[in-house]
Amino acid sequence: MQEVYVAGVAMTKFGKFLDSNIRLLAQEAVGDALSDAQMEPADVQSVFFSNAAAGILTGQEMIRGQVALRDTGLLGKPIINVENACASASSALNLAYLSVASGQVDVAMAIGAEKLTHQDKRKSYAALGAAVDLLVFGDLIASMSAKGDAEPDPASKTEKTEKKGHSPFMEIYAMWARNYMNLTGATKEDFARVAVKSHFNASHNPKAQYQEIVTLQDVLDSRQIADPLTTLMCAPIGDGAACVIVCSKDWAKAHGLDLIRVRASVVLSGTLRQIDEPGVTVTASRKAYELSGIDPGDINVVELHDAAAPAELITYEELGLCAPGDGVKLLVSGETSLGGRVPVNPSGGLLSKGHPIGATGCAQIVELVDQLRGRCGGRQVENARLALAENGGGFLGTDAAAMAITILSK
Repeated sequence: MQEVYVAGVAMTKFGKFLDSNIRLLAQEAVGDALSDAQMEPADVQSVFFSNAAAGILTGQEMIRGQVALRDTGLLGKPIINVENACASASSALNLAYLSVASGQVDVAMAIGAEKLTHQDKRKSYAALGAAVDLLVFGDLIASMSAKGDAEPDPASKTEKTEKKGHSPFMEIYAMWARNYMNLTGATKEDFARVAVKSHFNASHNPKAQYQEIVTLQDVLDSRQIADPLTTLMCAPIGDGAACVIVCSKDWAKAHGLDLIRVRASVVLSGTLRQIDEPGVTVTASRKAYELSGIDPGDINVVELHDAAAPAELITYEELGLCAPGDGVKLLVSGETSLGGRVPVNPSGGLLSKGHPIGATGCAQIVELVDQLRGRCGGRQVENARLALAENGGGFLGTDAAAMAITILSK
């Protein structure tokens, strides 16, 4: 296997763009990434296109990448469509990485684009709610409920949450949060602190969906979604695209590119674990650490999948950034804030940067490459040399259905 390097990255602004479409979003991200890599479309040898929800929201199935990329100059190349829930874009990146690492091509592109906003929000929630095992969704709710707090009619959960005006995922995250509170003593205020940190970071990110600074009280007073989660503790629905171009070391050197290396790219499926057993985040991150030859303590900056605020604290522990049960302690210490030992989600994360699910995994890599190249302005992590992205997708039982861990180095 040969070494793989990042040639160029780009993302659109994330937000709610009712007048746009996936094709326009993808074109912008691809054009900017090619410019960043000092490439032409002819230089790209294979393309992996990520999208998760267009089939449900627009009816476009099967050839989403070919349709979205028709005006980019990439038609005629291998275009492989990738769908893996919220981990779709990082899965596309994994395939691009493997195609270069194996020597099949010198240049490969991963592009994720999503348009989740819809005039009928119920359709957006229905698209998000499809990323669970619908055959056993009621059993999932029951098995994840801590000490009998499941609702009496779990089989109708998806319908109920759509009527409430939020994704059924938030019900699952809420149960995770309550379980974490029972195990560690974490409080609703601790989850609010995560959101405050994320919004502060996003205030320095012109591509973020939400750029307003919020207070602890703002978060606690925002509308309750599912106890203990409030609106500002949950990632918003939004639109956007992000693109990552990877290449061989020889190509990078021949074209004078910055040498940002992909040290590890791991994608695993979840398992039918018990809720108190280690999940796929632990397994995938350990494999990535082994492949890259580094330890969790070596990481300088992290982008992780905080679709709900409690997930950040739980993931601190799963990635080995702190000891089990010490997630709140790590947060309160300031070590995961800008200026701390290992800033987490300097982009604003999914909570504030936004979460157009088919683009999220590549957007995390855009942020980390920009950090390693020192071009993040007011949110720049000083002396960043090693970076990690964690991107999960869907639910299978009590575990993420898909998990991607990517490690980059300067």
